[in-house]
Amino acid sequence: MIDSSFSKERNQVYSEIPYFYPDLEKEEYALLDIHVQTKEYWEKVRQAAREVGLIFEKIAPLLRTLEDSTLLQLGFPKETLAYIKVKSFPQEYIIGRLDFVINGSSIKLLEFNADTPTFIKETFHANSFICSHFNLENPNEECRQLLHMEMRKAIASSWAALNKPGTPKIVFTSHDDHIEDKWTTRYLQEQLDLPSEYVSLDNLRIVTDDVTEDGDILQAGLYTPLGERIDILYRQTYPVEHLVNDKDPISGDDVGQALMKLVEQGHLSILNPPSAFLLQSKAVQALIWGLHEEQNFFTDSEHAIIHQYFLPTYLEPDVFIERQKPFVKKPCFGREGDTVEIFNGLGDLTMEETMKTYSDTLPIFQEFCPLPVSNITTTKGTKEAHLMVGCFLINKSAGAIGIRAGSEITNNESYFLPVGIQRKDREDD
Repeated sequence: MIDSSFSKERNQVYSEIPYFYPDLEKEEYALLDIHVQTKEYWEKVRQAAREVGLIFEKIAPLLRTLEDSTLLQLGFPKETLAYIKVKSFPQEYIIGRLDFVINGSSIKLLEFNADTPTFIKETFHANSFICSHFNLENPNEECRQLLHMEMRKAIASSWAALNKPGTPKIVFTSHDDHIEDKWTTRYLQEQLDLPSEYVSLDNLRIVTDDVTEDGDILQAGLYTPLGERIDILYRQTYPVEHLVNDKDPISGDDVGQALMKLVEQGHLSILNPPSAFLLQSKAVQALIWGLHEEQNFFTDSEHAIIHQYFLPTYLEPDVFIERQKPFVKKPCFGREGDTVEIFNGLGDLTMEETMKTYSDTLPIFQEFCPLPVSNITTTKGTKEAHLMVGCFLINKSAGAIGIRAGSEITNNESYFLPVGIQRKDREDD
């Protein structure tokens, strides 16, 4: 039953957040509810994120040394092999998000979205409004400053890598007709607080070779509609695995691959950087687990981190079937639960996501770790939901935290559940 007074209250609270999207595709997305834990609890999540981040930092240089044949076996499209080996500045990624399943004291990593994580405006910005509404302390209070600082550092590193005089032309881009992508991108643009421009993806122009137009020489590069050559492109929400297949609707040219070529040739710097996509494949977790089992790459302390936070992950399901352990089959570049399947210890399919967009993508097989269940408050009443905790990594530093609440397979119908810090008087009860 829909509670009209509660719906009105929710609408009022979320209307105070500028350029937000409490509803997506006319369905409730952001909850007027809050998941409350102690400050120590949230710090343990951030500690897990920092320590897991160390493992990905360790594996990235190794990935760049692998043969192309091995990278193909890890699911990387052949068109990206040169691109992912580009390393022109220190940061491996600027904004990444780790997704955890937390049961009691156990914190396990499900995946690392190192390249194009969303959920940014929700956790870094909107969460504070909901904490204020419930009169609770915001565990993400100081994260906005971290985001600003690291974005500035990334721009400085990108500009230094291009080795050009003057000041950079910075452009933020996304699909203009996708509200979540657009306002996430515009929010990041605000946080940078440097001269920049927003240009929708379809209005960018690629020049692959120096050309003469109207008597002027256009150098190879990426251009705005007004003909300004872009130095740094921030494309937070547009995945490389989609970009690689982009074609010009009129000429049929491979514009996505041409854009990556500009990065490879040093005509353009792009954020998140190519190394972020290198860490995006879930098959990297299979590589990490394999090296952990072989005991010949990581230090003792790194092995301890992997043992504590990582789930056994392989490129084949044989180990789980032999041991009769439930497992999950995931596409290495899948998103929003798309094409995910859950199997029991006998190898029988027990649950699957109806969307099968990534059925042709290399799968990985990961030990099944059930998401905890909790009641959430929606405009249609109380519901039981599975909770997945996301924690951002902002260039090695743990950032904002948020929860996706939904089905056992977290998909694009999941809710945004804000988080808060338990008050001391409640802790003492």
